[in-house]
Amino acid sequence: MKSLFNRIIPITLALTCSLLAQAEDLTQLKQGFIVDELFIFMHAGAGTNYKILGSINAGSEIKITGQSEKDYSEIIDTKGKKAWVETKYITDNPGLRFVVADLNGKITSASDFSSQLDGEVNALKSTIANLQRTNKQLISKADKLQETLTSTSDKLKGQDTNIKKEWFFNGAIVLGFGLILGLVLPRLFSRRRTNMDNWQ
Repeated sequence: MKSLFNRIIPITLALTCSLLAQAEDLTQLKQGFIVDELFIFMHAGAGTNYKILGSINAGSEIKITGQSEKDYSEIIDTKGKKAWVETKYITDNPGLRFVVADLNGKITSASDFSSQLDGEVNALKSTIANLQRTNKQLISKADKLQETLTSTSDKLKGQDTNIKKEWFFNGAIVLGFGLILGLVLPRLFSRRRTNMDNWQ
């Protein structure tokens, strides 16, 4: 049991190291694309005399290992399979499929952004309409307050005039009584004296 365990550990470590090395190699590979032909065959080696491993569609994304021979280059497809294809079918530029997909993504994003802007514009329009209604209500209240203020001011002016008139009439009455008393009392006193003088 122990010897079996001792055999498994080195094998597991070796496999892990191999997978890590392959993953590291994949990250260092150059990115490329298959040109926009219908499809091309992938071979096991650099030439048509090697076994066909399958085909790869136009516009497919690939990794370029950097190995080239007899106008063939080694690639790794999206499934991780290594194969050789004619170098003339490899390009650095993405195919139409990727360009169209990218443009469709941008159009969708722009459409979403436009919808979001439309929503914000509608919300702003609603806010403006609410503010306009509130403004009309405030103007109406201000007009009513102005009317009340004008009416109160007119009433105060009328009361002021009435108070002045009342003071004027009261002053005239007091003046009249004063004149009457000023004229009548001296005569009364003068008559009494005359009568008293006659009695003596």
